[in-house]
Amino acid sequence: MLEAKVYIVGAGPGDPQLITVKGQQILQQSDVVLYTDSLVSEELIAQAKPEAIVLKSAGMTLEQMVSIMVQHVQEGRSVARVHTGDPAVYGAIFEQMALLKGEGIEVEIIPGVSSVFASAAVLGAELTIPELTQTVILTRAEGRTPVPEKEKLRDLARHHSTIALFLSATLTKKVVKELLEAGWSEDTPVAVVQRATWPDQKVVRTTLQHLDQDMQQAGIRSHAMILAGWALDPQLYERGHQYRSKLYDETFTHGYRKGVSPS
Repeated sequence: MLEAKVYIVGAGPGDPQLITVKGQQILQQSDVVLYTDSLVSEELIAQAKPEAIVLKSAGMTLEQMVSIMVQHVQEGRSVARVHTGDPAVYGAIFEQMALLKGEGIEVEIIPGVSSVFASAAVLGAELTIPELTQTVILTRAEGRTPVPEKEKLRDLARHHSTIALFLSATLTKKVVKELLEAGWSEDTPVAVVQRATWPDQKVVRTTLQHLDQDMQQAGIRSHAMILAGWALDPQLYERGHQYRSKLYDETFTHGYRKGVSPS
């Protein structure tokens, strides 16, 4: 039996099998399930126990959601607050936790598979390639919600590392402009995955120059992950010998293997 507290559960990107075992167990055992119905699979939520109170949160305000969670926990019930992806990245959980903690409600976070990593898997891509890029920046373009002055996209992009853009599908003109201003070339590979791992997922492979046009043609305006950088080059496998790590290099010694001297 679960403790009477709030469990913030990362449901993963869409495929109901991509929730963690722990997250699934909490979902199945919780007395109350409050989930983001615009983003979380109904097939997954159907795994809640028959007597569970299942509530949709898309139409609720922050205060309404928190009030419901507080009430149920105070009445001795366990609450699974089910989020899409991983709650730690653009999950809007901090504001919920701040109010819950203010009410003396205990919160436990269960991580999930983020859409950025689900998208990379769909594309068959590794985002960190030796000698090419070793850094991934997770961010978003500035829209109605501002970003801190030191985190403008054009400034982050000057690192020329792999960039993963959340919540930016309607801001592609701005994305292209800022990456070009940061010195990116027009032929930089870009991949877009809409609703990664859902049955209706869409994949667009393009370049920075054609990103806006190709997304418009594909009709992608929401629920999309934009990945940009040379790690997304679909021809990269043809030059795979250029980008090998030291991990499996026969001349590289580490704690589990003694390397051999090159002849």
